[in-house]
Amino acid sequence: MIVTDLLRILSALIAIVGATMVIPITVAICYKEFSVLPSFVIPMISSWLLFLIVALIFKKRKINLNIRTTFVVVALAWIFTSLFGMIPLYVSGCIPSFTNAFFESVSGFTTTGCTILSEIENLPISINLWRCQTHWLGGMGIVALTVALLPLLGVGGFQLIKAETTGPEKGKVTAKITTTAKLLWIIYFVLTVLEALLLKLCGMSLVDAISHAFSTLGTGGFSTMNSSIGSYDSCGIDIVITVFMFLAGINFSLYFYLVTGKIQDIRENSELKAYLSICFISSILIALFIMPIYGSFLKALRYATFQTGAIITTSGFATADYTLWPSAAQFFIFILFFIGGSSGSTGGGIKVVRWVILGKQVNNEVKKILHPHGVFSIRLNNNPGRKDIVFTVTAFLVVYLFLVLVTTFVGCLGNLDILTSFTGALSMVGNVGPAFGKLGPSANYGWLPAFVKWWYCFAMLAGRLELYTMMIFFMPAYWKK
Repeated sequence: MIVTDLLRILSALIAIVGATMVIPITVAICYKEFSVLPSFVIPMISSWLLFLIVALIFKKRKINLNIRTTFVVVALAWIFTSLFGMIPLYVSGCIPSFTNAFFESVSGFTTTGCTILSEIENLPISINLWRCQTHWLGGMGIVALTVALLPLLGVGGFQLIKAETTGPEKGKVTAKITTTAKLLWIIYFVLTVLEALLLKLCGMSLVDAISHAFSTLGTGGFSTMNSSIGSYDSCGIDIVITVFMFLAGINFSLYFYLVTGKIQDIRENSELKAYLSICFISSILIALFIMPIYGSFLKALRYATFQTGAIITTSGFATADYTLWPSAAQFFIFILFFIGGSSGSTGGGIKVVRWVILGKQVNNEVKKILHPHGVFSIRLNNNPGRKDIVFTVTAFLVVYLFLVLVTTFVGCLGNLDILTSFTGALSMVGNVGPAFGKLGPSANYGWLPAFVKWWYCFAMLAGRLELYTMMIFFMPAYWKK
């Protein structure tokens, strides 16, 4: 029964992802890239046929998921989606190495944005669009998309989304999880269209505008240009992408509250206040340190704000090589690697709310020293937080840093220097993209040893799924009854 349910869900998910290949297929036809068409058409049709066959055979069976099978479904969903997404890259010959194609696909769907490619502009336009599109699909969550479009998965749908959604606390903004998923995807779509239109007005081609809107809202970082956003050297484009990077790093539930007029809930959101404060302070400080390079504070602020948004939201775009900036500016960039976007956003990393919780707990500990008999609790969004939330956050942070250390060691085994290994590990687990050292914003990941790439794939998937979902899937104890 478990295998049957798993097959039905995975086939539906792959069919939905396959259906989105209509977009690059259309672009390939418009730009007469006929040699690339089979690499999209064949997997798309195959995914539909598989779904129809599975649906016809098992149509009378009801899907029932428990907590244990939920982890298997979500973990396999991301693994198989990454395998499916690599087909156009591999079959078209654009990335002839299986390892590299899978790495690029995982980097796309997990919205990490690190690439093995050095000559991106030589790729077919449709392939570049597909790379960016994987960010968009993975940003809001491929399982969330499946739950939104297939009400038949409503049973256990909340458990599925909980296993995929980011942040220490997950909930519904509406009574039904399918309705919640649909509304969040609608908001996501509207923001994407709006950004694409603004980028087109700023001078990008239509396909480039759509591609970069996909990457921005998905907080991924893939670009159609070798030098990322810096290739355009446009203040307008920089501003538009900066604004939408920050918007993508905000909890999408707050946009639902905005639409429904729940302004007070937005004002009282503890994480939003901290997120905006971190972004503002970091941008100002970095701008001050790089001002001698750019000649004026406003120009320095343009580059500082962009890079702050790119790292804290884990978008990974670049308009400049921050490894060439003064060490003091690099320090603040480095700190942002440990923070990440908001919970419920498309950004990766540890998440701002976890640092807010730990900060409040530190404050309470100080109060206890001064007032030994006092009773203090953590308040989030002007409401009392769960009593065990500090333990949950602390455990997550320990596991997160442990995975970073293990990934650092794997990098060292691949003969990377310690700076490159450590920041590369932070980048992979946090789904950031660029790092420091030999994996800086002007470098690529194509030269890494194969075993390092495969481990990085695991680290990217684990980071995107908040560690536990992917790690539990590979633990022998999980499979014991």
